[in-house]
Amino acid sequence: MKKLIKRWLACLVALVVIYILLLIPDSNKANVKPATQKPFTWNNDSLWNQLENNFKRAKEDNISTVDSNIHFLLAAEEKLFDKISVPNIAATDTNFKLILNNFFLLAPLIAVQPQQRDFFIQYYNKVRKQVKFQSQHWDINDVTVRNNLYQLFYGMRAAAEEVLLQTISLPFNPVVRVTDEPSLTPSAIVFGIKVHSGDLLVSRGGAEVSALISRGNDYPANFSHVALIYIDEKSVAYLIEAHIEKGVAVSSLAQYVNDKKLRCMVLRPRADLPELRQNAMLPHIAAKLVYDEASKRHIPYDFKMNFHDSTAMFCSEVGSYAYRKNGIDLWQGVSTISSPGVVNWLHAFGVENFVTQMPGDLEYDPQLSIVAEYRDPETLWKDHIDNAVMDVLLEDADKGKQINYNHWQLPIVRLVKGWCMIKNYFGKTGIIPEGMTATQALKNQYFVAMYKDLQSKATIKINQFIKDNNYQPPYWQLIKLARQADKED
Repeated sequence: MKKLIKRWLACLVALVVIYILLLIPDSNKANVKPATQKPFTWNNDSLWNQLENNFKRAKEDNISTVDSNIHFLLAAEEKLFDKISVPNIAATDTNFKLILNNFFLLAPLIAVQPQQRDFFIQYYNKVRKQVKFQSQHWDINDVTVRNNLYQLFYGMRAAAEEVLLQTISLPFNPVVRVTDEPSLTPSAIVFGIKVHSGDLLVSRGGAEVSALISRGNDYPANFSHVALIYIDEKSVAYLIEAHIEKGVAVSSLAQYVNDKKLRCMVLRPRADLPELRQNAMLPHIAAKLVYDEASKRHIPYDFKMNFHDSTAMFCSEVGSYAYRKNGIDLWQGVSTISSPGVVNWLHAFGVENFVTQMPGDLEYDPQLSIVAEYRDPETLWKDHIDNAVMDVLLEDADKGKQINYNHWQLPIVRLVKGWCMIKNYFGKTGIIPEGMTATQALKNQYFVAMYKDLQSKATIKINQFIKDNNYQPPYWQLIKLARQADKED
């Protein structure tokens, strides 16, 4: 009996020692260097408040008065458009700012008179296409140029979507076609859009980390993921994309579509690029290159976001690697992450490179045309709420809030991670992604819980706002409501 007790005690002591050893925190010796840019800020609260007041007044005005004001602003917009349609306009031309300001003023009026909505969206796309054309001659790494591009693209999209949300009872086509960029590569249909082999599909996922990726940037964006499409000789379409859970993988068209997407945008290399003039099939060749590599070797997910090393790849790197190997360097406007809070939070998940390639920034590359954009009408509202919650959490991050974790769970999660590593060795996927440590997995759990908590509390305030005001709060109100919920927490 004594021997049995001693054995049990020895086992217990051994378990305690193992547990204590597994409690030792990870060493964190990575040299974290944030980018040295200044994150973009709008700083235009007075304008946002004016636009909301204009909307409330327009709801009370005679409809003929609203129509008259719309007609006046649209006529002014068309004259301004003519001024930016001449060759080689500078990015700093004041007419771009006037177009943006007029577009903002139009938005609350169109929201009250939705019969004009389609024309409003068409005009937005006409301007976007023209700005894209003019940007071919601009240095988009120049801060002033980049700021102006961002305000035009992101600002006009935001205004257009506020109109869509305020008139959501009137159905709208989720597909908006922008540029019919010619291509000779094989084609397929995705979300009702004709895509070609070599096209890049930027999208926004529904997961909490998707919100962090899209908003955690010097230029907060609407997109969190990039996939490269390859269409084989049998006209079968595949999506090559890097997933946090399993690394670079090849998905069928059905798998891609069924994976939750709040929005998607199709980008295509311009047919007049020198490289495509020499070989119009270059995009297809680039897509096949990475398709073949993903089929032949396991490419783990690159949590460090180092696009210079293709041993592992994150989602943006899949596209940039394929095209770089074929003579085209994408992301001419490099992505920067300078905010200390964003840097700290991304580093908590393993990111070490903060001059990198973010999905949302691909839109600004002048080598690419915007072919079409898809918005899911049923999830557009969720997209806006998610962004507002994330923006407020990142404000907390800049104030010093950390992503913590339950330290006492670390030994158990480390054992789970060990089991996942064995599964990874045999080509299986574990519940903790390859390349993610047990500590990072616990921090992700903490982050998701923190995000969902604020989202839930903000949603209560948002619903109350709708009940009190009889309209959906615009984005700046979503931010205010999320801040209120955050302060009360």
